[in-house]
Amino acid sequence: MLCERCQQRPANVCITEITDGRKEETHLCETCARDMQPQGFGFGFLPQLSLQHFLSGLLKHDPGFGPVAPAEVSGKSCKKCGLAEGQFVKQGLLGCGDCYNSFEDRLDPLLRRIHGNNRHTGKVPERTGELVQVAKEVERLKETLNEAVCLEEFERAAEIRDQIRQLEKQIIQESEEHVG
Repeated sequence: MLCERCQQRPANVCITEITDGRKEETHLCETCARDMQPQGFGFGFLPQLSLQHFLSGLLKHDPGFGPVAPAEVSGKSCKKCGLAEGQFVKQGLLGCGDCYNSFEDRLDPLLRRIHGNNRHTGKVPERTGELVQVAKEVERLKETLNEAVCLEEFERAAEIRDQIRQLEKQIIQESEEHVG
């Protein structure tokens, strides 16, 4: 799709405006969107589209209490790269892979807010997909088993346990077939 303004470059920015319940979409190239920013979009939306600004904004805001005061930022820093928590909150960027462990207490709730979970599952390659899907099903069943045990639904728990055992056997058989 070409830019609706210049009709020359591909449109890669979609601006949606909702006014009086009516939705209007404008598809622009990055150049035209940047040019239009001072005219119709005074909020400065383009610079804030970066992931760093997005994360920084989320890190600076506690959903229950509003903005996080600078005093609430601990003096933590990454032992490997030296990134301070204040820098991380301000920039929304991590310095290295070890930062994930150093700032885990800040990242965990943030990832849960964004993704609904703190664990990335990703896509599964087709050639190993069936085996991975069965393993995911086992994982899901184990969580269900724990819930059933907590609720003292022991008959249901026994059925789930049997399903898990059957699927685990299937995983072993299929992995032996792929090796042999």
